[in-house]
Amino acid sequence: MKVVVGIADMKVSKKPADVLITYSLGSCIGVVIWDPVAKVGGMLHYMLPDPGPDKAKAQEKPYMFAVTGVPALFKAAYALGADKNRLITKVVGGSQVMDTAGIFNIGKRNYEILTRMFAKNKIAIAKQDVGGNVNRTVSLEVGTGRTVLKVSGRGEFEL
Repeated sequence: MKVVVGIADMKVSKKPADVLITYSLGSCIGVVIWDPVAKVGGMLHYMLPDPGPDKAKAQEKPYMFAVTGVPALFKAAYALGADKNRLITKVVGGSQVMDTAGIFNIGKRNYEILTRMFAKNKIAIAKQDVGGNVNRTVSLEVGTGRTVLKVSGRGEFEL
C-alpha cells in the first residue's frame, strides 16, 4: 500500500506491503531509514533546520524541522522494533531549487544540520543524493528496503 509522506511529515511502518513515498524534495531533506532484521522502515520530509526563536512552532509541527523531526523518526522506528545498530540510513534533497543564487542556502543548511546531528549520534549515511538544483521523489519498500529515487532530468534509479 502506498503511504504518502507529505511536506513536514513523517511515517514509519512494519507492514511489508507498504511503500513509503515523498514527492518534490527541493531544499527539503528526505531521511529514509530501514532495519533489515525487524523490517521496519521510516521516512521524514523536513523543511527547515530548526524553528529559530519560535520554539512553539516546533511543538506544533515537529516534522517541519530537522532538530525535532529526526529524533522523532528514529524514536518511532525504535518503538516498532528497529535497532539503531542495524538501521540503514539514506538521505536525499537539499537542493537550491528556488534559491539558485544561494542567498538563503536552505538546502545546504538542512543538510549541514543533519550531518552534524548524525555525527553526534554516530549514525552513518549509507547512501545519499543531495544538492544541485533538482527536485527529487524517493520511495521505500518496507518489506525489502528497496529505495527508489526519481530525479528531475536524471530519471529513476535505485539508491
